[in-house]
Amino acid sequence: MTATKRNVLITGCSDGGIGAALAVAFHKAGYHVYATARDPAKMTELKTQGIEILTLDTLSENSITECVKKVPALDILVNNAGKTFLMPIVDTSITEAKKVYDLNLWSHIAVTQAFMPRILEAKGTIVNQTSVGASVTLPFQAVYNSSKAAMSMISNTMRLELEPFGVKVVELRTGVVKTNLIKNMQTLTSTILPKDSIYDPARERVEKSLRQEQFENGGMPRQQWAEAVVQDLSKKNAPQVIWRGETVFLCWILSLLPFGWSDGLSKKLTGLSDVIKILQE
Repeated sequence: MTATKRNVLITGCSDGGIGAALAVAFHKAGYHVYATARDPAKMTELKTQGIEILTLDTLSENSITECVKKVPALDILVNNAGKTFLMPIVDTSITEAKKVYDLNLWSHIAVTQAFMPRILEAKGTIVNQTSVGASVTLPFQAVYNSSKAAMSMISNTMRLELEPFGVKVVELRTGVVKTNLIKNMQTLTSTILPKDSIYDPARERVEKSLRQEQFENGGMPRQQWAEAVVQDLSKKNAPQVIWRGETVFLCWILSLLPFGWSDGLSKKLTGLSDVIKILQE
């Protein structure tokens, strides 16, 4: 008798991203995969591989409800959809910052609540995508990293609250992975300082940091990252926190250091050291 395939649903699976890479890796590992995105036309690569495609706008209550109806059983939910955002705090648009939190935090909670009956029935697993930035202080990344840090706390609290029901909760703390994330950020979000920014004398250097040019060609290959994550999640006792991606070991070490000890490295990595020199000339 053939064993029934385990079902996994992943949000944010547009081609070229880590969600799509996870969908492929789960598919190859023998899972039945529901790959979702707001625009199904952006999942053509997954469709050609025989992966089931569903429309899911995680910011839409109606879209979430309709998606749940199409998933009769679910063993693993991967909350992966997300939005990046870089800007000095004093120059941050509150309206734009709220959009980041809506997608990176509140939408994950909404999707989890909607699929909870399926997860409870399967005594399944909820996987929440955060970031190594959730535990490391990085200049110009406060909004994005704080949204991930908030999701990290939600994930850890959920892990304790759902333990009585046999549901596992895993935090996926991802490092640098080679995807189209930086390209999309440069195209779809503003990497230009406001005209009246206090950083105007160092505008060119700050905007270079906002474009994340230092990471454009770096990162772990996304399929390698995804296969490692699927291996971790397929273990009988999956880790409560999965650290995968380039720089994860360094960020893990930095997270253990006393407050402020990593400031020098953070300034250098993000270009703030250069900005300080320009502003203090």
